[in-house]
Amino acid sequence: MKSPLLSLPGAVSAEGVDEGVAAHYGDLFREQRALADGTGFVDLSHRGVVTVTGEDRLSWLHLLLTQAVSDLPAGQATEALILSANGHIEHALYLVDDGATVWAHVEPGTREALVGYLESMKFFYRVEVADRTDDIALVHLPAGSIAAVPEGVAVRETPYGRDLFLPRAELAEWAAQAGPPAGLLAYEALRVEQHRPRLGFETDHRTIPHELGWIGSAVHLQKGCYRGQETVARVQNLGKPPRRLVFLHLDGSEVHLPPQGTGIRLADDGPDGRKIGFITTSVRHHELGPVALALVKRNIPVDAHLVAGDTAAAQETVVAP
Repeated sequence: MKSPLLSLPGAVSAEGVDEGVAAHYGDLFREQRALADGTGFVDLSHRGVVTVTGEDRLSWLHLLLTQAVSDLPAGQATEALILSANGHIEHALYLVDDGATVWAHVEPGTREALVGYLESMKFFYRVEVADRTDDIALVHLPAGSIAAVPEGVAVRETPYGRDLFLPRAELAEWAAQAGPPAGLLAYEALRVEQHRPRLGFETDHRTIPHELGWIGSAVHLQKGCYRGQETVARVQNLGKPPRRLVFLHLDGSEVHLPPQGTGIRLADDGPDGRKIGFITTSVRHHELGPVALALVKRNIPVDAHLVAGDTAAAQETVVAP
């Protein structure tokens, strides 16, 4: 679904799963600084939007999600995962309940599978699941923004900013008065700086929540009754995850960023060293320079010097060994 905001001056379309919205509008670092200063907005209208209505919506979702939502107050944002039976991450949902409807936005390309799973789990519960992506567009206002929010629009407010569920037909008109647009690359640079994982980037087919620091923010350890709970409890109580998320400062003298999937080795092992991890997201930050998120084996020392492909990297701990 192509955003109408791609017609704005300087807009260059994103690629891959983010195709359909702008990667940038001609000045990546200016756009980053604007978001960091609390001005502008980000077009995230390529993301899926799913709603759940009905009297049982919160108690029903509580049984399916990793997060405790049975008593979620209206207007309070949260995030949650859906796991496989083996505890691997399948879906990430970013939620808010407005008192009558649970609104969730999800990664591009995942909404159909999510809706299919939710529909299969309805049974006798009084709930209705709807894919609203065709008529609702997501936009993001950075923390500190004073941009006007249209009346009646569902808002998900977090420490990082506000997610607005706008009628898609009103997107272009709203954007015209919302301040300077910032592209997805600027949004991603701040996400990496904030150490926030993203489904499909920091995850693969065997990722468990502990590896990414999603325990607490997306996984509630004092609730049960969800698929994959046994793995979460076993790792929490008896062991450690096999990998851990790290933040990398990359050698700024390199022209190219190491792309997603680039293998990581210990610098001391030389060019033929074994692979001990891989890059998940790499970006150019307006203050920090080239940085990345990566998954490495849990037992790699926190002070070890790393090499991503041919690029030297110094790590900061996100998830403790």
